[in-house]
Amino acid sequence: MAGPVVVAAVIIPPGNFPLMLEGVRDSKELTPQARERLLGPIYQQAIAWGVGMASHQEVDDRGLGVAIIEAICRAVAQLDPSPQFLIVDGRPLPRLPWPHRGVVDGDALSLSIAAASIVAKVTRDRLMVEMDRQYPGYAFARNKGYGTAEHLACLQRLGPCPIHRRSFAPVQECR
Repeated sequence: MAGPVVVAAVIIPPGNFPLMLEGVRDSKELTPQARERLLGPIYQQAIAWGVGMASHQEVDDRGLGVAIIEAICRAVAQLDPSPQFLIVDGRPLPRLPWPHRGVVDGDALSLSIAAASIVAKVTRDRLMVEMDRQYPGYAFARNKGYGTAEHLACLQRLGPCPIHRRSFAPVQECR
C-alpha cells in the first residue's frame, strides 16, 4: 500500500550453483537475517544483477501491472551481458519486450528467480526502513508498507502520507 514496486533480475552461472548460494530459495520462506546473509554471496557470484523500481506515483498513474512491467524493464536493462531470454516468476507478461517464460511459483523452482526475489525483498525492506524515519507513525520498518492490521490502524489514525499508493482501496478509504 506504500512505497515503490521493487523488482530484481539476476543471472546465475550455469551448471552447479556455487556452494555460497546454498540456502537461496523463495525470499518469503527466509528470515530477514537469512536474506541479508545471502545478499552478499548473490552479488559476488551472479554473472549480473539489476534492480528496477516503479514509484508509488507510477503505480497510481499507470496501474500496478504496468508499473511492474516498467520495474522489470529497468532491472533487466542493468544486466551486462544483456539476456536473450528471461524466466519470470508467475505467468507470462504479454507486454514484456523480451522473449520469456513465466514460471508459476518460480521463486521455489528457479535459483535465478529465488536470488532475484531476495535482492528485491532486501532492497525494498531497506528502503521502507528509511521511509519509516521520514514518515514516523506508520510502522514501515515493521510492515514494509504491506496491508497489515498495524499498518491499516496507522493509516486510519494518521491518513495517508506522501508515499502511500492513492489508487489502493484501503488508502482511498482513509483520505
